[in-house]
Amino acid sequence: MAPNARTIPLPDAAPPAACRFCGSGLTYEACDFGDQPLANHIVPMEAPAEPDPRFPLRVMVCTACLLAQLEKTADPAMMFGEYTYLSSVSAFWREHAARFAGHATARFALTNQSLVMEIGSNDGTTLSEFAARGIPCLGIDPAANVAAEARRRGVPTLTAFFGERTAAALLRDGNRADLLFANNVLGHVPALLDCVRGLALVLAPNGVLSIEVPHVLAMLRGNQFDTVYHEHVFYFSASVLHRILGSAGLAIFDIELLPTHGGSLRIFAQHAATGQHIVTAAPERIMADERDAGLQTPERYRTLADAAARVVRGLRGFLDRARADGATVAAYGAAAKGTMLLNAAGATEADIRFVADANPLKQGNRVSGCRIPIVAPDRIRDARPDFVLVLPWNLADEITRTLGFIAAWGGRFVIPSPELRIIEATSNGKPVIAP
Repeated sequence: MAPNARTIPLPDAAPPAACRFCGSGLTYEACDFGDQPLANHIVPMEAPAEPDPRFPLRVMVCTACLLAQLEKTADPAMMFGEYTYLSSVSAFWREHAARFAGHATARFALTNQSLVMEIGSNDGTTLSEFAARGIPCLGIDPAANVAAEARRRGVPTLTAFFGERTAAALLRDGNRADLLFANNVLGHVPALLDCVRGLALVLAPNGVLSIEVPHVLAMLRGNQFDTVYHEHVFYFSASVLHRILGSAGLAIFDIELLPTHGGSLRIFAQHAATGQHIVTAAPERIMADERDAGLQTPERYRTLADAAARVVRGLRGFLDRARADGATVAAYGAAAKGTMLLNAAGATEADIRFVADANPLKQGNRVSGCRIPIVAPDRIRDARPDFVLVLPWNLADEITRTLGFIAAWGGRFVIPSPELRIIEATSNGKPVIAP
């Protein structure tokens, strides 16, 4: 086990593992990552040296309905009660939010008489785009600190976990959503059916539900094992989502493929009984691609374990060579992906001097498990590392452009996934692969 590791045993009363959608027994293992720390948990800089808590992280596939999911989960209140991720930190995500708001407003003819509601609204980045267009909005998020930030930005936000109970309370207050969206949220909710039934309850009769989730097919094709962590309970295909939403009387009428998170789905759904929106050709085309790629059998998911081993081997080998050569390595992006990858590779402060991150909630703390310090991005200029390891590889273009100044001292970027690449930094922000 890696240093600073303390496994939290599951309660003796925990029920046998069963699929959270269909209830069948979970017997097929896709990948076992052992005991890992919570990916978005941070440790105070002066915290005692005692090991950080770790929890089992094992991905199973239901052989009955083919929903990929964690066998066991950590307490949601522990993960989401206070949250360190802020949507507004990344220019990429701000632009993504603005595009979605503009697209949805035009496509679904939203006006100042509409209500837009977001589940897992974080600091209000996306809802603020609708508010700027004069459209009433309401956010729901369980993290008190980020919900408070959203309210400071003028976005009405309810601090709560979302499910049927919260949806019923919203209905009692007269809230039904003309556009209801949950971006990168559904995979975080262990009580999946409770959440989906709540979505159906609070969606207006002619309303539109939009859900963004990382696409499990893209994850498998791109060797994206570091998207597996305790917050991500589920790994969805369009085919499985079709069945899950259908169980609550919701029907998919369109799907968009997005580049976010290395490949995501944006699902548009409506009440099946309403059928207001014509079903496009996209859902069947995407589900056919999933069938052709082998997602109709659980065996396809076992490739994730091999991919994880390759990526971890590549990073560990690079870090060992850098230390042997006397080269200094820093990292950028104390994101969940990075926490997962660093701990899987057994990285320590002896390998990586610090992780720079623009999020002020993370600066001055340490990455959980490996205990590498988190600092402000300006530290990179002062330290002049030989290599900058880009941990959120899905934002590599933005990060390498922003940090192009490392070319001044011959610094280079390392992109660890899906295959390790070393990239020359250039002052014009257009990095090239190093020979």
